[in-house]
Amino acid sequence: MINSQAPGSNIRDETMMAPTPADLGIAAEIPVFSGLEPQALAILLGPASIFNLRPGQTLFRQGEPAQAFFVVMDGWVKLYRVTPAGDEAVLNVLTRGESLAEAVTFTSSRYPATASAVTPARVMVIPADHVVACIRQMPDVAIAMIASTSQHLHRMVQQIEQLMAQSATQRVAEFLASLAPRTRGPCTIILPYDKSLIAGRLGLKPESLSRVFAKLRMVGVDVRASNVVVRDMAQLCKLVACDRISGHCPVKPKMMCSQPPAPRAIQPEVKSVPA
Repeated sequence: MINSQAPGSNIRDETMMAPTPADLGIAAEIPVFSGLEPQALAILLGPASIFNLRPGQTLFRQGEPAQAFFVVMDGWVKLYRVTPAGDEAVLNVLTRGESLAEAVTFTSSRYPATASAVTPARVMVIPADHVVACIRQMPDVAIAMIASTSQHLHRMVQQIEQLMAQSATQRVAEFLASLAPRTRGPCTIILPYDKSLIAGRLGLKPESLSRVFAKLRMVGVDVRASNVVVRDMAQLCKLVACDRISGHCPVKPKMMCSQPPAPRAIQPEVKSVPA
């Protein structure tokens, strides 16, 4: 088992408990485990524990030896690095059914970032030494973990592409659309965590996020504390692919993301020839 009193950790023994059948069901569906046979999965999850975390409580810290990897059962957990200037660079915010730190567990490495609870959270913890032992005995576990690491890398590439290629408005629109239960019609979205963390997750300053929220009112998106009331989800979804909120393209919902008019053919100039 991992050392619950590890340096820098706020996790205590009294917060540990055995996983429920529902917890094991969630773990069985994550990508790193989905291809394993039931018997192999049962062995791998044998020593797993569940930690209950308070908002702000640290799961592990950047630079600590990797003692386990984790699966979020409920709530939200942020993964971030601390810059030399002391600022937080948010790498990801994870929720139910998402895993983290699996790669470093079988390389005997150190955690490259810090993870802490954003909301009350329940996290499954699987000891690293047990994972390494399972890999030696069951090669399928290694293949599954390599595949999961590849998926994490792919998502990171997508995130970099989003930061480089999308406008701030598009990033916010995509984030809101990902939380919505439908893609058309009116909808109320509940923000899962505070706006400063949303800004960090999207590569924005808090004041930039506020400006985007104000701009989105022009297309029927009204932010009321932690509730976002959307007049028409279809219009919000269009913004993800095409940002039409700009000075040179006034917002007109029926014209949003419409194709530009085809250029007219240029007729050659006909010069008259004197008789």
